[in-house]
Amino acid sequence: MPSADIALVLDPADGALWHGDRRFDPWALAWRAASSRPAGSPVTPVDAARHLFSRPGVRRVPVGVIGPRDANAGEYRRAYEIGLALAGIGFTVICGGRAGAMEAVCKGVAEAGGQPIGILPDHDWREANDHVAVPIATGIGEARNAIIATASFALVAVGGGYGTLSEMALGLRLGRLVIAMPGTFDVDGVVALGTVPEVLDRLCRRYLALDGG
Repeated sequence: MPSADIALVLDPADGALWHGDRRFDPWALAWRAASSRPAGSPVTPVDAARHLFSRPGVRRVPVGVIGPRDANAGEYRRAYEIGLALAGIGFTVICGGRAGAMEAVCKGVAEAGGQPIGILPDHDWREANDHVAVPIATGIGEARNAIIATASFALVAVGGGYGTLSEMALGLRLGRLVIAMPGTFDVDGVVALGTVPEVLDRLCRRYLALDGG
């Protein structure tokens, strides 16, 4: 893993991302040793991810956002803000695709120009909320939670509920980064963060293989 003490640098010639003597492979999502290092400008992990997503040839493994179907006003607002911010960077977002926190995150993603993916428990894609761009009907009921946890490189939990807790637990079992926002279960191994910028920074570090995960 590259050292966190070395700045991320964008090559002004070809737009490649460097970290010390390693160049980021945006398709493999891995750092490759290279012989030369450009004298580019330092960037933050968030700016680096935004830059990569603006270019072709990047692997778009999704972020999963999970939360209760009966979200309260605060949970709904946080889910919306997370969706808006994730899509603003360029992340692909996957969720349960129905009401509550799922509707809120999809609304945020859609308003930022993204295409939220909804993994539905039903057989009919029309059960998706109005903001889902890619509805995937599974017909497997609550077992669809396992698809969300498995398909995502990281999970962001907004609020509580037993379904959310099961997704968090499965994410941890699979070695995923699991982030909990305020009002979510306190679970060993879950990273508790209080603000959207903190969540974005942590997600981008994981996506760029900077945190050892």
